[in-house]
Amino acid sequence: MLFKLKIMEIIQQILHSDVGSSFNNAALLGFRILLGYELFSVHGLKKFRLENGKKEVIPNPLGLPTKLNALVASFADLVVPFLIILGLGTRLAVLPTISVTAIGYFVVHRNDSLEVRDVPYMYTLSLLLILALGAGTYSLDYYLLNTL
Repeated sequence: MLFKLKIMEIIQQILHSDVGSSFNNAALLGFRILLGYELFSVHGLKKFRLENGKKEVIPNPLGLPTKLNALVASFADLVVPFLIILGLGTRLAVLPTISVTAIGYFVVHRNDSLEVRDVPYMYTLSLLLILALGAGTYSLDYYLLNTL
């Protein structure tokens, strides 16, 4: 029984998010929608497009098995954006994408110019903000927390 209460307490801490006023929560909703849309439309859909007759090459700086690397990158760019938009499991959902973008910044693009490194840097910062704040009150996280 005590274990179940602890689990529920952890779930509530993960799901709880209220950034104060309804304006702040609405702004966070807008931020989530725009970020999720951009991540999906620019990076997610690129996984299906052919450019110059070739599919996108997904960098594998950690040397993971090729299929696992592609799965993580695809999940981060195709599924996570929808979870961010819906505000569903938001704090946990952003973790794979933070990993992908941070590795992009610190490993893949470490020797590139600031103009090239800027994209993974801004994504990582944006996702860290969502990790810290949660999804806000206009989210499925908030709805689920208050109906549990």
